[in-house]
Amino acid sequence: MKIKNCIYILLACYAASFLRISINNNFIVSIIGSFLLGFVKAKRLSYSREKIMLSGFFSCFTSFSGFIYFLYQIFNQEDFMKFIFWCNFIILLNLFFMYCGFCISRKII
Repeated sequence: MKIKNCIYILLACYAASFLRISINNNFIVSIIGSFLLGFVKAKRLSYSREKIMLSGFFSCFTSFSGFIYFLYQIFNQEDFMKFIFWCNFIILLNLFFMYCGFCISRKII
């Protein structure tokens, strides 16, 4: 990988981290990240641009650790039905928003 692409990935990470701190809500960040991921994947970018967006921006913007910590708190309460519900709900909702982003991006092209 070229050094220029590594610098672009670092800049994308910086921008995503700044946005992540600004929003400060795991659920909203997850929804926005899923939507934008679907939007970007539908654009069929070049290999380097796709890597910059996926490895740089989205890896720093979305928060898998926030999702896991939320589920861990519910799991520690020993409310297993609530745990199963939230786990499935969050995953399905993110897939739905990713699909919406993908479809909207295809319509814009």
